[in-house]
Amino acid sequence: MKAFLIVALAASLAAQVAAQPSMMPGMAMPQAKPAAPKPAAAKLKPAAKPAAAPKAKPAADPQMGAMPGMAPAGPAAPAVDPHAGHNMGAMPGMTPAAPATPAADPHAGHNMGAMQGMAAVPAEEIGTTPAPPPPTDHAADAIWGAAAQAPSRQQLRDEHGNFQSSFILFNIAEYVARKGADGYRWEAEGWFGGDVNRLVVRTEGEGDIRGATEKAEVQALYSRAFDPWWNWQIGVRQDIRPNPQRTFAVASIEGLAPYWFRTVGAIFLSNKGELTARAEGFYDQRVTQRLILQPRGEINFSAQRIPELGSGAGVTDIELGMRLRYEVRREFAPYVGVEWVSKVGDSARFARAAGERPSFVHVVAGIRAWF
Repeated sequence: MKAFLIVALAASLAAQVAAQPSMMPGMAMPQAKPAAPKPAAAKLKPAAKPAAAPKAKPAADPQMGAMPGMAPAGPAAPAVDPHAGHNMGAMPGMTPAAPATPAADPHAGHNMGAMQGMAAVPAEEIGTTPAPPPPTDHAADAIWGAAAQAPSRQQLRDEHGNFQSSFILFNIAEYVARKGADGYRWEAEGWFGGDVNRLVVRTEGEGDIRGATEKAEVQALYSRAFDPWWNWQIGVRQDIRPNPQRTFAVASIEGLAPYWFRTVGAIFLSNKGELTARAEGFYDQRVTQRLILQPRGEINFSAQRIPELGSGAGVTDIELGMRLRYEVRREFAPYVGVEWVSKVGDSARFARAAGERPSFVHVVAGIRAWF
């Protein structure tokens, strides 16, 4: 009985092995030997198994040799793409994806100049629309009060555009070495006020070291800026020397010409009805940061002859000079230089008649200072 059960079990296992596919690709499994015939009454049928889904066989490895009892493997077939011909964009239960389209501009057709809560401004009005009024609801007023904050706000306005200041410049304060008699000369100006409206005071003159002052004048002018670089000026001029004295009404323009030439042009109308004019200017050419060469020129004109003042009509005199200064400090600079002075036309004849030389060159040494 035991022998019969062992034979039946061996037959069942052989049938199952025969039903399994070959485990090695390209290899044939050895055929199982048929079991010995069993009596009909003792046959056992194996339980039916569901058919298994065919498995994809991997590509054969050409390095593997033939196993004992197996047929040699054939040439390896090229790998086949399992997704060939499939729409990979369509997943189970999903709608196939549409072709990609270029991204649209989210601001297309929008007026980007109009911010939230603001009115749109036409392109032709950009840059011409007036600025909004300054705010009047200051947060500090809620704590300290508007009256307590008013002095601070006024100080802020004064320091940012409405300032009051002053400046005094002695451009010429020098000793003049000339033939016959040495002399001295000065030219200075100062202004007091703001950046638009100022009071300007000018003075200049010269004299003999051993004698009295030969020429001296003072101007008091109201100056108003009409350009970042230029000022209109009106006022009065008083000649202290020579005698007879004159008082003049003055109209002038003063400022910086292109290339930083400091220029002044003025017209004078005396209390005697005499019309004269003056043009002067200078330029600071830096040799080094502290060594500066200053060329300077001045021309005087007269609309008529004034014999009592020794002045002819037209151009009356010309001055051209060159001064080299060294700025020990920016506010203080000693200098040396040379200057040519010449009277012209009737003015030269009046000078000769008075025993004076109409034209000469002299050497100067002085100090330029400002504060």
